[in-house]
Amino acid sequence: MPPEIKEKRAAPRKRKPKDLAVINECCTGCAGSPVCVELCPIKDCMFLVKDWKDAPAFGKIFVDHTKCIGCKKCTSQGPEGTFLEGCPWNAIDMVPTPDFEAKNGDLDVLKPVIPPFILKS
Repeated sequence: MPPEIKEKRAAPRKRKPKDLAVINECCTGCAGSPVCVELCPIKDCMFLVKDWKDAPAFGKIFVDHTKCIGCKKCTSQGPEGTFLEGCPWNAIDMVPTPDFEAKNGDLDVLKPVIPPFILKS
């Protein structure tokens, strides 16, 4: 982990975020070395999981929306020493929380999810 990235926070969030990170179909898991997982400041919020259907050789990122704080760090920084601005594949959409909840249910009643086949967290 680069030195500028601090220890990940494990405390629960205090309020619902304005936006949530949602992974779209462009995600390749960065061939097993996802930058977004490293940049996320929240412990066990983003995971690299096996994607049996779309990208079995690479994997895909899974976001636990009960932990996401909407900080956008996963979309606003590239790896150290690069010129990237966020995810190189545009695979992370920041979705307004009300829109997410309309489709998936209230964040306050959703249960934290641990995805199967975790490759990296």
